[in-house]
Amino acid sequence: MPDDYAFMAEAIREGEKGLGLTSPNPAVGAIVTRDNEILGRGWHRVAGGPHAEVEAIQDGEKIHGTGSLEGATIYVTLEPCSTTGRTPPCVEAIQKAGIQRVVVGSTDPNPDHAGAGFAILREAGIEVVTGVLEEEADHLLRYFRSRVERGRPWVIAKSAITLDGRTTLEPGAGQWISSPESREDVQKWRRQCDAILVGGQSFRTDNPQLTLRGPYAEGRTQPLRVVFTSDENLPQDFHLFTDEFKDRTRIHRGISLAKSLTSLAEEGVNAVMLESGGRLLGHALSEGLVDEVILYLAPRLGGGSSRLLPTDSVMAQLERIESTSIGPDLRIRGRVKESRRLF
Repeated sequence: MPDDYAFMAEAIREGEKGLGLTSPNPAVGAIVTRDNEILGRGWHRVAGGPHAEVEAIQDGEKIHGTGSLEGATIYVTLEPCSTTGRTPPCVEAIQKAGIQRVVVGSTDPNPDHAGAGFAILREAGIEVVTGVLEEEADHLLRYFRSRVERGRPWVIAKSAITLDGRTTLEPGAGQWISSPESREDVQKWRRQCDAILVGGQSFRTDNPQLTLRGPYAEGRTQPLRVVFTSDENLPQDFHLFTDEFKDRTRIHRGISLAKSLTSLAEEGVNAVMLESGGRLLGHALSEGLVDEVILYLAPRLGGGSSRLLPTDSVMAQLERIESTSIGPDLRIRGRVKESRRLF
């Protein structure tokens, strides 16, 4: 008997390669197997390009020959699409390849499409198994699902703090709380996001670039760089207005944070990284607009005057906690509990 869970885990690992590259589409992975041997692998690389199922089928046929997938099983993290968009429906590619068993992690969150792919495949005499590693597949899908179901992107709040909870250092102590290793790690998470959002105060204080650099910039456009502010007099000589990526800058002035996120969703943004000061972070948490938190805890005491949260009235409980050493720092990552309502 095939190990459906092990092969679905492989498909999820394939899908993770597409995080940050596929919006407004979801990141999806697929594996084609027979007799417990992987014949082909695929992941959705870019919106408008082949979907993961087609990538895996083409990979398998390239290696083993046309017609070699007859009677095989395909593992896919998301229900195969059943309608024609920028590419033909994947259910047709599965039937054409002669695949006889389809194992799926998540059902399509779009109510207009949910279950339709399953029905077409079953009507064609293909065995369909659903809900395999569903929680893990839903986790891979969370960015896309947020935009489809809630009309706003998934929001990841990132910050670096001292052991006494400060987000700045004393004057003269330098700019960076976190280590070079942690700052490198941030690039990995930025790459998964379609936009980076900062508050006006952070923008004026830091003159940030908010870009992907080195290998993290390869194979994708730079994320949108969003300044959320009420200030009409932003410094026009700052990086976001003058560098080579200035067309990726958005100024969201005089609107609510919820509206800011909605407008980004309308641009096809699935995930946003919030790199703000404590005031905007506290506001976002109090409004229920933060889904995930990544904190880099530096091994130092005696920070500056700025706190992670400026008031004591903001509370959030994290779950699914991951703690990882990054250089000398500790990266703590967790999901805000209320975001569970998605799945």
